[in-house]
Amino acid sequence: MFDINGACAEGLTPLVILDKGSVNHDVYIKKVLPIAQKYANKVLGDDWTFQQDNAPPHRDDIIQKWCRENMPQFISCKRWPANSPDLNLMDYCIWDELNQAINWSQVQSKSTLIKEQVSFLQNDGNFLR
Repeated sequence: MFDINGACAEGLTPLVILDKGSVNHDVYIKKVLPIAQKYANKVLGDDWTFQQDNAPPHRDDIIQKWCRENMPQFISCKRWPANSPDLNLMDYCIWDELNQAINWSQVQSKSTLIKEQVSFLQNDGNFLR
């Protein structure tokens, strides 16, 4: 599984690679949310809003509580439309760009897929700007 944490006017958060097990609230809180928080604090300061889509880990009550308590501002999953192309640029724009940019002839395994994704994000990941 791959998770690009987030996107903002300043770019994408670092790629988080989760390749063992499923993503439950514990994994998400320990491995994903701190990276999003650190990146946003670094590039946006202390006045920003965190929002997620309605993916199962995002809806978890423990994650919702963690976000309310740790993010400067937070839009809960109950207030965010799950499948809106206009509002969910991760699913409807960024993943599409990434998918089209990958040299699929080079992808022979999970590790080569990760290598292709990392290469794109490091070299060509400024397509948001």
